[in-house]
Amino acid sequence: MSDRHSRCIQELYAPKNACFGCGPANEKGLRIRSFPDPDKPERLVAHWRPLPHHEAFDGVLNGGIVGALLDCHSNWAACWKLKLRDGLEIPPCTVTADFHVKMRRPTPTDRELIVVAEAIADEGSKVTVTAEIRAGDQVTATCEGRFVAVKPGHPAYHRWEAPADVDPTP
Repeated sequence: MSDRHSRCIQELYAPKNACFGCGPANEKGLRIRSFPDPDKPERLVAHWRPLPHHEAFDGVLNGGIVGALLDCHSNWAACWKLKLRDGLEIPPCTVTADFHVKMRRPTPTDRELIVVAEAIADEGSKVTVTAEIRAGDQVTATCEGRFVAVKPGHPAYHRWEAPADVDPTP
């Protein structure tokens, strides 16, 4: 796992992205930081620490925040899969087509959470991803979603484009 001082894939490929969930440029966002798993580079792992204002009620993470963590991290797993599969220098911009979250148990806010996402299928520009949130050794929420690479003309096209001086190798 990359340490907290390494640049995550969002910082490498989308430093100006203002997405609430994963945008490094959104000071009020969740700022999810996704890293390739060293044991399985197609899998992405993020460590994220909730704050009290992320709670639905005392000690429990808001369900919308759970969904945002899973959606954004899964979206990056989809574009990461396309980047690796197609040997691209920069991952394509992908967007959520659909995702389904299952709350398995309350997600606590008193500890760091681990979010893991991995592409399980891909066809052309479409990628299916599964993801989960772990609090310690318990899975608190799971997700399966479909994500699609966008084309010119879509509002998200090129929103992740990295500056020319970025080394695309994490």
